[in-house]
Amino acid sequence: MRIALFIACFNDVMYPRTGKAMVRLLRRLGHEVVFPRGQTCCGQMHFNTGYQDDCIPLAEHFCDVFDGYDVVLAASGSCASMVEEYYPTLADRAGSQRLHRRVDSVGARLFELSELLVDVLGVTDTGSYFPHRVTYHPTCHTLRMLRVGDKPTQLLRNVEGIELAELPEAEECCGFGGTFAIKNADTSTAMGSDKVANAMRTGAEVLTAADNSCLMHIGGMLSRGRSPMRPLHYAEILASTREDPLGTGGPVREVDRPTREFAP
Repeated sequence: MRIALFIACFNDVMYPRTGKAMVRLLRRLGHEVVFPRGQTCCGQMHFNTGYQDDCIPLAEHFCDVFDGYDVVLAASGSCASMVEEYYPTLADRAGSQRLHRRVDSVGARLFELSELLVDVLGVTDTGSYFPHRVTYHPTCHTLRMLRVGDKPTQLLRNVEGIELAELPEAEECCGFGGTFAIKNADTSTAMGSDKVANAMRTGAEVLTAADNSCLMHIGGMLSRGRSPMRPLHYAEILASTREDPLGTGGPVREVDRPTREFAP
């Protein structure tokens, strides 16, 4: 299958390893991945801060760039939900039935990684290897807007060597929320502190999720607390194999205990 990669600003600027991991994973599974160079910001930041009219040209441009592809993979659950959930709102705001048809069409072909693997490609075992204790944070956009359910943990359960630890109060927001963290810094910090405290209770070496924005927020707190736990997008875990293992960027240890079933 030929898959167009929508990399999203956060990954492009700060976490390019995530996009590279997706390419590595999908090529290993036998698919062609292309990167349309005309892609830009999806407009989520504009939309969330009230500049919704400014998003309309971005939605038009997104359709121009990705309309020719059968499948579009978003490297961010947050940006995928912007296209699927809010582009139709923008089309209504613009009063354009043409734009509505275009965003509906592209949105139906756009997937977050676990949706693409499980629902479209029928893959739950990616042949990955990651011998570390990991806990999974379901970010708000993947959980409440994309409604991916347990698809990411279906994939992680089948990673050889991994030990998945249930995250207490997993469905609680980490407190990032884009500009929410700037406008409501004290509340955001309190929410993030709760998330970090729960993650630390798991004894995991790695905290993983589908959004690098949330992982950056949580990772900053882990770093300031001098925690050895490392944030890591789950695409990087799935890209890791015995033959080509992925480092975590931190002092993690090998897990010598048997894989334990994740208890949702």
